[in-house]
Parts: sequence; structure tokens; C-alpha cells
Amino acid sequence: MTTAFFAGFSTEFIQTSRGRFHIRRSGSGQPLLLIHGFPQSHACWSEVAPDLAQTREVICIDLLGYGYSDCPPGDALHLRYSKQQMALDCLAVLDKLGIESFCVAGHDRGAFVACRLALIAPERVTSLVVMDNLPTFVLWNRIHKDASFIPHWREMATPASESMLTGAWMEALMRDHTASRRLDCFAPQAMEQYRESWRNPNRIHGFAEDYRAGAGPDVALDKKDFEAGTRILMPTLIIWGQAFLGQAPESPLDTWRRTLTPEAVGVEVPGGHFNAEEAPHETVAALNAFLR
Repeated sequence: MTTAFFAGFSTEFIQTSRGRFHIRRSGSGQPLLLIHGFPQSHACWSEVAPDLAQTREVICIDLLGYGYSDCPPGDALHLRYSKQQMALDCLAVLDKLGIESFCVAGHDRGAFVACRLALIAPERVTSLVVMDNLPTFVLWNRIHKDASFIPHWREMATPASESMLTGAWMEALMRDHTASRRLDCFAPQAMEQYRESWRNPNRIHGFAEDYRAGAGPDVALDKKDFEAGTRILMPTLIIWGQAFLGQAPESPLDTWRRTLTPEAVGVEVPGGHFNAEEAPHETVAALNAFLR
């Protein structure tokens, strides 16, 4: 893969009515919005974005609270950091860029934002890629039944979770989610940017608010849509890591098909949770084959 960090990409700050958001952008053609997860930022795409930008316009965004985007205080109901509101942030940025229709790929927490985009703006999202995550209500149903299942989700949703979110804690979490249990799959410049964020108390608060929203308005809205029969019907690709969600009792593709994306197709790639960094070749190949 490309070794230069975001070779050929601009770095821009987009001021919208919803706040200021940082993006990296390169390429021309059909736009592809890439949305990162926790505890990362736009930098998670550094190994794949330059290759993807050879055949399309690629926009890598920092979500609210992450990277270099705005990081406002949360509200009592944790609505500002809900994935619905983050999806509206993304639409505001794309509006400023003059982009009407686009593909979107989201990893981890970003997968939830990407799904909300597909649900609230189906006339604008031409295709959806969900990377290494499952529907929120599926995961919370299991968390409620099994306290040992992804315990950090429950812990981070508590009122005082900021105190646990140290750099060492987040490095250990990332290490545990890779197939090798090492951090050497992450680009040094990306790790430097992550660690910079982890030292910022305002961003730590934003991370916690993200997970508080995940335990509240996010899961409530996703469950409501599912129970109402709302489904994502545009072309959808599910990507997962063999050593992470590939070990689940039910295939991630089967889980998505029986819940929110009945027509989805799926690709398993090598490695653990961090597809774009642990399996960049395979991730780019899967995205190109699907988006082509």
C-alpha cells in the first residue's frame, strides 16, 4: 500500500452551522465519505485512502469530539453526540463541499453514523459500507444478558467514565482488538495523532459522550426503526475481520441481513477489528469491487 501519510490529500477545516469539522480530501469522481471509529480519527484511513482516491473523490472526516473537529460539552440527554446528530454533521460538511450524492463507509462507531446517513438521507447515499460492527440493539441485547461481553461499552456509558480513559487504557484496548495483539499495524503518524487526542480532556469527554449516546438515544432510535420495519435498501457491503467478528456465533452478514440491511453482501478480511490498517490490501480490494 501507499506508505506516505495521506499522500496527495489536502487538510481542511469546514465551518458549518453545526460547528467546525476537519477533513482530508483528494481525488475526483464519485465521492466516498470515510468515517472512523473509537478511539481513532480520520488517520485510520491513511493506509487505504490514497489508493481509493485514484478512482474517486475521497473525504475522510473527523467526527464531533474526535481528531481536529469541534468538541463541545455534552448535554444531559447525550443527544449532541448521538449518531443521528453526527450524521447531520456529515451532511452539513458535504453541503458545504457542494456534494449531493455520495457513497459512505464507516468503521466501528463510524459504521453507526454511516447507517444513520443511509436511513435519514437515502436519496443522497448511493451505497453503504459497514466495517466491523453490528447493529447497536443487537449488541446491547447481548450486553444486558452477559456482563463480560464488550464491558467497555457499559463502563464508558457511566457518568464518571472520563477517569478511566487514559492513554494506556486506550492503547491496551486497541492492542486487544488486533489479531496480533500488537500496535505495529498502525502508521506511526496515525498513532501520534491518536495519542495527541488522548491527552486532551475535552476529547476524552467527547469519547465518553459518544458511548453515553450509544447506550441511550442511539440504541433507542435504531431499535425503534427496526421494530417499525424500516430497512436500508441501497447497495450495502458488510466487511469484518476474520479474527474479530469472524469469531462471532452468527456471521456478521447474517446479522445485518436479518435486521437492517436485508440485501447486503459481505466480505471477510484477514486480521482483527481494524480492517483498514490490519488488512489494507484486502480492504481496498473489497471496496473497489463493491463500489465499481
